[in-house]
Amino acid sequence: MPRTRTTGRALMAGIGALAALLAGCAAPAPGNGTKTDLSAEVAQELRPYYDQQVDWERCEGRFQCAQVEVPLDYAEPGGERIKIATIRTTGGSEGSILVNPGGPGASGYDLVRDGVEMQTTDKLRGSYNIVGFDPRGIKRSAPVTCLTDEERDAARQVDYDIDTDEGIAEAVEDAAELAAKCARKTGPVLGHVDTLSAARDMDILRAVLGEDRLDYLGWSYGTFLGAQYAELFPKRVGRMVLDGAMDPALGGHELTLGQAAGFEQALRSYVESCQAGPGCPLTGTVDEAVGQVRQLLKAVEESPMTADDGRLVPVNTFVSGLITPLYDDKYWPTLTSALSSALQGDPSPMLWLADASAQRHENGNYTGNTTFAFTAVNCLDYPMASDLPTMRKEAAELEKVSPTFGRYLAYGGTTCQNWPHEPVRKPAPVSAEGAGPIVVIGTTGDPATPYAWAESLAGQLSSASLVTFKGEGHTAYPRGNSCVQDAVDSYFVDGTVPADGTTC
Repeated sequence: MPRTRTTGRALMAGIGALAALLAGCAAPAPGNGTKTDLSAEVAQELRPYYDQQVDWERCEGRFQCAQVEVPLDYAEPGGERIKIATIRTTGGSEGSILVNPGGPGASGYDLVRDGVEMQTTDKLRGSYNIVGFDPRGIKRSAPVTCLTDEERDAARQVDYDIDTDEGIAEAVEDAAELAAKCARKTGPVLGHVDTLSAARDMDILRAVLGEDRLDYLGWSYGTFLGAQYAELFPKRVGRMVLDGAMDPALGGHELTLGQAAGFEQALRSYVESCQAGPGCPLTGTVDEAVGQVRQLLKAVEESPMTADDGRLVPVNTFVSGLITPLYDDKYWPTLTSALSSALQGDPSPMLWLADASAQRHENGNYTGNTTFAFTAVNCLDYPMASDLPTMRKEAAELEKVSPTFGRYLAYGGTTCQNWPHEPVRKPAPVSAEGAGPIVVIGTTGDPATPYAWAESLAGQLSSASLVTFKGEGHTAYPRGNSCVQDAVDSYFVDGTVPADGTTC
């Protein structure tokens, strides 16, 4: 499942461990027939993409896969083309639901191949073909490529003294070097992995699937992608669920502030749960226990730890491991074990969590390009302040709302300061005027996409219905409870729109 959109030095991407846990085909499935006549709706120069015939071939044992062509640059559709890797289940009688697990940078292909049973219910799969895809720039779809596995290992062992101008300058220099490598290895696609382009790709996927309207289920960043699609193509929105909503009106720093506060509260909720059970290494009041976590981070910052395999664990890597289990209270016992080991001088379990988040296997190989895609997409989607005075001011604001994590989520502007492509979007609200009902889901204890964002998105959309899940963790369907599952399944399968204000 998708995760955070933080931009600070500690987290270049906030999906991974939990996303990784979501982490043949018989007769042709619905969508292989005659496509809708889009001649009155689609620009003539885009018609070849909408009218293309794709070959759905058996793949990954029990799925169907296809490569769908889209223009690299929608401003020049007659120019270079790229291919979007797509995978689907079969057997659904009601059409197709396109899914996106978040990120940006998470693989929808992997979600369907590895975790479709975990991420959807039997009822949903029995009615629809679940279609996953890797958005442009991600994994199998013209991927953003930057570093070798060895270089990735080395980069994750570097830390910067952010309290000094020299330390920030060093971070900027390394980020510029990374940007240059990304540009050299990725090529022109690096400038076209923005969310608006990916949303336009989704409309081509809709047409290729033979659907008049797009039925869509997006989590986390996938809600931002879905909201942008709805804004671009409101009359082509079918049944759409946006779970763990992002607020498209917020800028990069505002999003990071929200997440910093969210993870601070999630840590406190975790501590309360930890202390109520056996074997918790944190003692005293909740405030005192949280203080012990902060002292541990300070100690790691001053003297990075060494794991069993000999790798250095600087504080940025340590924080990545610490944050990862906060996405889902099901993994809080794993965090307790990792904290217990770290407090005894062994950071190896915490490094394991950070490795999972970074998509690193024990053999040193990395799968996917989430970290690089995350950076590339965000640098195009969000203008970020990169002058030192502003970044210092923003860092102070982050530390105020999150004394534990704020320090490690700051200075995201260093990443995009020397990016080879300028942002193509300015944050703005969406309304999707003319779209059918859109279901927005927010979780009250969600650290990565705070509940207030769901309220805001539902308020912006002209036809939204807000469903609230009272619980901890990131996103609600299907992990929340039967109330959430029934609301989503009944909407998709039966067309029953949950009442606005439904609480589960």
